[in-house]
Amino acid sequence: MKNVIISGGTDGMGRATALRRLERGDAVTVIGSSEAKGRALVDHAANPNLRFLRADLSSVAEVERVVRQVSELHESVDALALFANRVNAKRIETPDGLESTFALYYLSRYLLGHRLRPLLDASPAPVVINVAGVGTTAGRIHWDDPQLTSNYGQVRAQLQAGRANDLLGVAFSGRARYVLYHPGFTRSGLDGHENPLVRGALRLLGRVFARPVEEAVRPIVEWIDIPPGAPLTAVDRGKPVPLSLKTLDPDDAARLAAYTQTLVR
Repeated sequence: MKNVIISGGTDGMGRATALRRLERGDAVTVIGSSEAKGRALVDHAANPNLRFLRADLSSVAEVERVVRQVSELHESVDALALFANRVNAKRIETPDGLESTFALYYLSRYLLGHRLRPLLDASPAPVVINVAGVGTTAGRIHWDDPQLTSNYGQVRAQLQAGRANDLLGVAFSGRARYVLYHPGFTRSGLDGHENPLVRGALRLLGRVFARPVEEAVRPIVEWIDIPPGAPLTAVDRGKPVPLSLKTLDPDDAARLAAYTQTLVR
């Protein structure tokens, strides 16, 4: 039995990964913001090895609370799978004064990985799987205004956080193998957009072009069983990504890590 922690696990790929790992006999902790979706997952799984923790992971205090709960319940973590994300049409500022996409899509993953590192290091074969957009080179870190206080756009925010997650994988250190995974367009999270016209368009496109969720999560399920051998692995839609890619620059990774540390001290 492996101990698996999944952020953003009540929908789409996170939910599917949780259910597949439960089928393999794992103890699975799912973190999500919706109590209703969490309860629905628990009821659907009907499995005593599933635990749901409700938390708004865009809040630093909430992430820290979740880390404390996990640390009280477990002596080790075998796999940490990071899915949590939300698209915001308008700029939202968290109580910590951070842009919400940056806080949820990137910072929560930074905090979960680093705060749970002692438990990961206690596992015989730990792995962190960060599901974002590695291999995509669009977007960048806006070093002059990483919180996008001016010129905010939802695509701009998503791309920046995606590139930040690329750099997070580069900078991560510890016993755990780190996997950056871009599944491509998947039938996951297509009902989450607040604009009903956009939501309808995504559903239509998803039926025609998107990969089934079960297909997209298959590598994740297998990596939890057998982590890759390299400290960092990057996979874009089934193909290895060279670590020499400009979006995986170690100097940029160190710069982002230093900036992030100023936010969470």
